[in-house]
Amino acid sequence: MELANYMENLVWQYLPDVLAGHPQACTCQRCRYDIVALALNFLPPRYAVTDKGQVLTKVKSLEQQFHVDIIAALTNAIILVTSRPHHSRADE
Repeated sequence: MELANYMENLVWQYLPDVLAGHPQACTCQRCRYDIVALALNFLPPRYAVTDKGQVLTKVKSLEQQFHVDIIAALTNAIILVTSRPHHSRADE
């Protein structure tokens, strides 16, 4: 058995598309992890342990509002990380 936050998987899936809409954002590994961490803090976790739990979580992910919430959380995180990256511009 494995405990997993299904929301984390979805956020990583959406990240490239949302970042594409923000060409000014740094896409280094540190900034991508900071963006995902911040976005996950804005979103409710969706943990699953069993196959049944994963199915219920996947069904929930089909809701339109769920997708909108992930995109909004990523967008907010990108704006915050871009305004205060944890590295200098020379490190990019």
